[in-house]
Amino acid sequence: MKVNIIIKKKIISGVDEAGRGSWAGPVVSAAVILKNYPNAKELKDSKILNKKDRNEIFDKLKNNSIIGVGFSSVKEIEKFNILQATFLSMKRAINSLTLTPDLLLIDGNRIPPKLTIEAYPIIEGDKFISEISAASIVAKVIRDTHMKILDKKYPGYGFTNNAGYGVKLHLDALKTLGVTPIHRQTFKPIHNILYEEN
Repeated sequence: MKVNIIIKKKIISGVDEAGRGSWAGPVVSAAVILKNYPNAKELKDSKILNKKDRNEIFDKLKNNSIIGVGFSSVKEIEKFNILQATFLSMKRAINSLTLTPDLLLIDGNRIPPKLTIEAYPIIEGDKFISEISAASIVAKVIRDTHMKILDKKYPGYGFTNNAGYGVKLHLDALKTLGVTPIHRQTFKPIHNILYEEN
């Protein structure tokens, strides 16, 4: 991607998702336009930040950026597949922005189809593009908060700590407590458990 393409643009939004590889819960995307963020250097890939730092940066972003968020439900993941559901959540995040950007920088190697805004995919963009890093942090914090709520509804799986990912505690809980309505049944580990039970 040519740098001058970006420089000419006035309003840039970074876009990223959280929860794509999780066994349970929605996939959540965020679109972020930075306004007057005080320290762009602290914006990093959400996966390398600890929870405290992520939450502190998220609070700053709420006051110094324009944020759009989009969810795709487990039913949509099952119906469309995880890639298409991720694209859907990204579109929802972009459409929920209160300011229309001139350019979208999207983490990964593909972009959602039929976007009406110029967009570029950037592999590992959350590591070096501030707007994408910000989007990764917002998506992660919002999804983690949502999974904490689901943990209360479906206790025993450790969703507060594992966010629905395939850790040992989660797998053990699936074997003893069974599959819940928020588990992604088309994902191989969940499908295998259901198949074995039948």
